[in-house]
Amino acid sequence: MRGRVQGVLAVVVALIAVAGVVVGCASAGAAPRLDGTTSPGQSSFAESSDGPPAVTTTAVPGRADVDPGGEISVSAPDGALRDVALTGGDGHVVAGAVSPDGHRWAATEALGYGKRYTWTGSAVGADGAATPVAGAFGTVSPDRVVRAQFAQPDDATVGVAAPIVVQFDGPVTDKAAAERALDVRTSVPTEGSWAWLPDDAQGSRVHWRPKAYWQPGTVVDVTANLYGVDLGDGAYGREDLTSHLTVGRSQVVRADVTSHRMVVIRDGQQVMDVPASYGLGSDPNRITRSGTHVVTEKFDNKRMTSAQYGYDLVEHWAVRMSNNGEFIHANPASASAQGSSNVTHGCVNLSTADARAYYDTALYGDPVEVTNSPVALSAADGDVYDWAVDWDTWRGMSALP
Repeated sequence: MRGRVQGVLAVVVALIAVAGVVVGCASAGAAPRLDGTTSPGQSSFAESSDGPPAVTTTAVPGRADVDPGGEISVSAPDGALRDVALTGGDGHVVAGAVSPDGHRWAATEALGYGKRYTWTGSAVGADGAATPVAGAFGTVSPDRVVRAQFAQPDDATVGVAAPIVVQFDGPVTDKAAAERALDVRTSVPTEGSWAWLPDDAQGSRVHWRPKAYWQPGTVVDVTANLYGVDLGDGAYGREDLTSHLTVGRSQVVRADVTSHRMVVIRDGQQVMDVPASYGLGSDPNRITRSGTHVVTEKFDNKRMTSAQYGYDLVEHWAVRMSNNGEFIHANPASASAQGSSNVTHGCVNLSTADARAYYDTALYGDPVEVTNSPVALSAADGDVYDWAVDWDTWRGMSALP
């Protein structure tokens, strides 16, 4: 878990002060307390520069549901903080730092879930009057903690159709809260949107993709500040995540199933035009799906099996373009059909030399545009069918307006 330190929100501090949950006092008769109460006749605001200074804290003593990943700070605008510390029930002293002017202390590490913490220290005014920083609070205790991870490795170079994929290891019912914790920043202005796909066996999942293919060379930084976020039904985020990606060259496969050829366009120039065989058109289960597929994996050797069609083979130079069994791969057994007819079980069959040449250039996120097939790519075809969804529909799959 990473600590997060955020700037003081004046509005939050003011609201807390108005609510009377943390008090300061202008009277020198008694120091204000951080237990949510005031002595009779005392104000919850410091009314002059005399007397003990007012103190506010974002983690109010007495509370048992403090967000452990949120801002944890103490402020004394009219006083200097002295020896402020926040200590866990296990004796661990939370790391923190005092601002240069001495008026604010903030934690520099996240707190734990379901823990109790105690404030100590004081704030001293110009006349020497002091307000104690005291009291205890607890952090929220989740019923379950949900982990998230990115599908793509950090610092990867990806293709121009690459989606950003966040996969959760359990259901997320408050998808809006989760989405608000996600941020995508790009070196080139890029219109895009998050969209929640149906939960899979692992849990909930959300993808971000641009409206059109990425501009080559775009640098992408993704943050998922999920620690401490209430994801609904008692679930909270386990940790914060970051991902740094670079969009590489533009490489697009154009796969017209009626042409019996596969064309590769790199940075606007044709670099391959080779014989191919696509899925058998007379069997709907074997047709190569029309639509924009996305390269997600590649294998030197890939075992391919089908109980329905009775094969169990190891194929070479296999590039996955969907999760329904569609690959671009070498297949010497279909050599006589390559360039003249479609006989495969949905894959794009090439010669061994052509398959190896393409394999060596393929990146995660490269688009494979299949055309003139009577069956369209859809949600039934696996994990990444993002480009099969029209833009307006995709935007409507966001949990936020």
